[in-house]
Amino acid sequence: MSRSSLWRGLVLAGGVWALTAWGAQAQTVPVPAPQNVLQLQSSGSVEVVQDWLSLTLAVVREGADAAQVQAQLRAVLEPAMNEARKQAKPGQVEVRSGGFSVYPRYGREGKINGWQGSAEVILEGRDIPALTATASRISGLNVTQLNFSLSREQRQQLEAEAQSRAIQSFKARAADLTRQFGFAGYSLREVNVSSSDGGYSPRPRLMAAEAKMASPMAAADLPVEAGRSTVTVTVSGSIQMN
Repeated sequence: MSRSSLWRGLVLAGGVWALTAWGAQAQTVPVPAPQNVLQLQSSGSVEVVQDWLSLTLAVVREGADAAQVQAQLRAVLEPAMNEARKQAKPGQVEVRSGGFSVYPRYGREGKINGWQGSAEVILEGRDIPALTATASRISGLNVTQLNFSLSREQRQQLEAEAQSRAIQSFKARAADLTRQFGFAGYSLREVNVSSSDGGYSPRPRLMAAEAKMASPMAAADLPVEAGRSTVTVTVSGSIQMN
């Protein structure tokens, strides 16, 4: 080996040793543990009457083959959708199609002995009298499900109000605890915001297979009464007292 090669090798080895020593020294530098850090959580809630009604109307048909059942369902579904669209108003009475399925029925020997299918029309919106009146005009389908909830606009409004309450509560609690611990003030280290809603609404429901056997019930005769929902926003996090 030449002197120049040997010298370059020694220089490189020395550099690697220096970097390794520096890295080992850097790893041994202790990181100071956080001090005077406080974890806390506050919530804000708003309770209101649910303003969004969803009605599901269904029809069930049976036949010897799938095409026959599908044709029977369409014969009921198309005029029902046309009648419902006449009353449609954005946000007040909205119309959309629901589930549509055709499936085989099996006998004791495991062979197909017929076909059965179901189709749904869904009415939803804020105008409850108009919704029930529209449902009562639709023939050939029975009400199988009724559900109250919050509209998107109302949910957003309530979340904003509940969030404001939660933040004000968090700030007030942080200031109070900081003062009680003998510090002059605080600063936020981290914060998390989450929301949830809960409530109860009556939900009469029939299985689709039973809808064809049940006597038709006018939607106007249903016991329609909105429930209540509570929207809660939770603010949690940590503060640095100083």
